[in-house]
Amino acid sequence: MLKHLTLTAFLVCAGARWLPAQAITWSQQNAETLTHYRALVQIDTSSPPGNETKAVEYLRKVFDAEGIPNQTFALDPTRANLVARIKGNGSKRPLLILAHTDVVGVQREKWPVDPFAAIQKDGYVWGRGTVDDKDKLAANLMVMLLLKRSGAALDRDVIFLAESGEEADPAGVGINYMVEKHFDAIDAEFALTEGGSASLDKDGHVAVLNVETTEKVPRRVRLVVNGTAGHGSVPRLDNALTHLSIAVGKVGTWETPMRLNDTTRTYFEKLAAISPPEQAARYKELMDPRKTASAQHYLAANEPEHYSMLRTSVVPTILKAGFRMNVIPSEAEATLDVRALPDEDVTKFFAEMTRVIGDVAVKIEPVGNSRPVAPPSSLNSEMYRALESVSKRLYPKVTVLPVMLTGSTDMAQLRAKGVQCYGIGPATSAEDGFLYGAHSDVERLAETSLYKFVEFTFNAVTEVSTHK
Repeated sequence: MLKHLTLTAFLVCAGARWLPAQAITWSQQNAETLTHYRALVQIDTSSPPGNETKAVEYLRKVFDAEGIPNQTFALDPTRANLVARIKGNGSKRPLLILAHTDVVGVQREKWPVDPFAAIQKDGYVWGRGTVDDKDKLAANLMVMLLLKRSGAALDRDVIFLAESGEEADPAGVGINYMVEKHFDAIDAEFALTEGGSASLDKDGHVAVLNVETTEKVPRRVRLVVNGTAGHGSVPRLDNALTHLSIAVGKVGTWETPMRLNDTTRTYFEKLAAISPPEQAARYKELMDPRKTASAQHYLAANEPEHYSMLRTSVVPTILKAGFRMNVIPSEAEATLDVRALPDEDVTKFFAEMTRVIGDVAVKIEPVGNSRPVAPPSSLNSEMYRALESVSKRLYPKVTVLPVMLTGSTDMAQLRAKGVQCYGIGPATSAEDGFLYGAHSDVERLAETSLYKFVEFTFNAVTEVSTHK
């Protein structure tokens, strides 16, 4: 342990109550950070089946060696969750830092390296989970270790949660289990986890830092049509495939209404302020009733993620019908990935979808939507202000943007319980984000981004948790 204490040991022995973030020699934390990060990536927690308990066992050994109290909670013994806590004086409510231990599966033939070897190559660590979500897991682990070693005088408890089943959790072994059965172990005022990002400019500086403050809500449905089976040589008016195809075409091209919330309005306003003139004008035109339609159509064609942030989106993803070329199928179905704005009235929305389809033969059936709806986290909280302050301190050229994630995270369940949640992430280049990001064929993260993310996370935690 001595090699990790350095200046910390001197200050604690000299009577300092805790080591300020700016006094840590961050380069001296890199080797340990990399060791934990690579070890966690090397644990295959592909979900399904998950086997996240293997990662929990690793974390538990580290916490036990440091004297940090921890507990495991498991609905399924192979898919455990771990909670660790460093106590504060209780003058403020706790801060929760969480990350999930499972990863999506891999197609090994797509990888130039072993996806679970955490290979170091060209300044990167390569492996499944390097950006989703074992970078956050390793960073949170380092935050806890540094808080403990420094003897930080905390105004609030800092709670660490390693949760299972974020990628695939039909049995509810992860955040649902913790919220429903053990919420007292993770109850907090604020939470930090995945969902945000930071972008590097061409010179390698962090130019934009996105803080996730809200997210769209999965509300997937199936369109189902029943007809009469028959010989393919005899056309039928009730051909299920024909009715379904027309319906899919209608909903797939349906431009649902644009609606901004506090997060997305602030996002586009700030994005316009830092964008080149042509782009800036387009983002401003979104707010202009005379020009918004053309601006939206441009985004649909050229910036589809921004287009999705403007509305509840409907995307056809799966079609099922027929089994032989000469047989008219008796049933046809399509799955629609509907991602609703946080304040969407879903009942009214599906009533409008029924009107758009305009065919009584087409039935709309919900598909297992389990994530709750909750209002966006505040842009004026102590935690959000701390993230802005730390960002500007560490990255002098940065612009901080609140963002609505078009995907979904386990912050949904926490927000529904009243926890103010914020998503953050390490810095990546545009190329890395596009080619080597979460759920891609190949994942990788630059070592330098990992180390800076640990520093960023530690600063954000101490900004809201220690005596000023």
